[in-house]
Amino acid sequence: MEILGLIGIVVAIVLIIYLSMKGYSILFVAPLSSIVVIVTNGMDFFSSLVGPDNSYMRGLTNFVINYFAVFLLGAILAKYIEKSGAAQSIAQKVLSATGTDKPFSVLIAVFLIGSILTYGGISLFVVLFVIVPLAKPLFKELNIAWNLITIPVMLGIGTFTMTMMPGTPSIQNVVPTAYLGTTVTAAPLLGVIGSVVAIIFGLWYMNYALNKSIANGETFADYDSDTNTTSDIRTDIPSFFVSILPMLVLIVIILIGSSFKVPNIVLIGLGIAILVSGVLFNKYIPNQKVILNAGSVNAISPVFMTSSAVAFGVVVTNAPGFTAISNFILNIPGDPLIGLSVAATAMAGIAGSASGGLGIAMEAFSGPYLEMGMNPEVMHRVSAIASGVLTIMPHAGVVLTLLAVTGLTHKNGFKYQFILMTAGNLLALIAAVITAIIFY
Repeated sequence: MEILGLIGIVVAIVLIIYLSMKGYSILFVAPLSSIVVIVTNGMDFFSSLVGPDNSYMRGLTNFVINYFAVFLLGAILAKYIEKSGAAQSIAQKVLSATGTDKPFSVLIAVFLIGSILTYGGISLFVVLFVIVPLAKPLFKELNIAWNLITIPVMLGIGTFTMTMMPGTPSIQNVVPTAYLGTTVTAAPLLGVIGSVVAIIFGLWYMNYALNKSIANGETFADYDSDTNTTSDIRTDIPSFFVSILPMLVLIVIILIGSSFKVPNIVLIGLGIAILVSGVLFNKYIPNQKVILNAGSVNAISPVFMTSSAVAFGVVVTNAPGFTAISNFILNIPGDPLIGLSVAATAMAGIAGSASGGLGIAMEAFSGPYLEMGMNPEVMHRVSAIASGVLTIMPHAGVVLTLLAVTGLTHKNGFKYQFILMTAGNLLALIAAVITAIIFY
């Protein structure tokens, strides 16, 4: 029965990836794939699907209960930054500093804009809609192959600001705190070293890909599908300092609060940053009620999409067929950090979501590894970084969104982002694990 259950898990994973790539919502695909696991593993159907314990619905609701506030406040802050013109102000300041007359300078600017916004607590999905309209005319003017846009975008939003930098308010950095009792500044040395490695690789790969594209004679028109990515360019926008101040307040509060182990410091920081935004951006926003309502609505889809992936993972990890997978991971030879890294990487790849996969890995493996005596802070940072290695799968939400916004396809727009994120995060993970083994 265990073999049949294991086969059922594999079939369910293939199904969730295939249907997601075909455009079906994870809200439908996750429970459908869960049913495949339940049936092939001989689990009680309704108790595993909608029961009060260890079921699909219990996994979904637990994630919503634990993280909805982060999604809600983050979405509201993002809406303030977007609608006030603050994001445009920050982008223009970065572009003026890097210049727009050389191809590599434009790529650097896109990378910096994404990094600033995501480290400042803005959802990566919002950042995509800010960056692409600003970058497209510059790529066209300098005749840069349009598919190269995926490299600086993903370097800025999907590597060091997502899982590595101490204090980053990303959901991937928050998830481990609920299981390990850590803070978002956990193991800062590992985070900083990982960040340096990821940035160095990213800049090298960005330059390599650009030079190769130019040598091959690739142009902007080769990959542009005339997708409508225009956005309103405002003239009445706040200054750069005013624009970035709410995000600076958020980061400072998180760093200071985490050092004193203040509970729920991310929520406190986000709440105060929203209040600061409401005051500073008041004259740039005609109706703040609209901002609050829109931000609140924008939080619904991401939290339920992520929780659906986590819920699927709950069903998988409770299936008899998962025992073989769990035993394999827990008995990987060498330092236990290697097994933890494999667990977080594999679960994120299955879910097509770093946060979703990390939630699954923490649920299934945090207890056993803590019982082995592993340092919780090291577990936090290593598992977070590992969750980014295979998150850039074809069915990942960020992949589908980026391709839709840019007008690219999996054929011409997936390779660069996959190499950038997979290799960059893997190298950062290796550096972090080696450092942890030596110093912790």
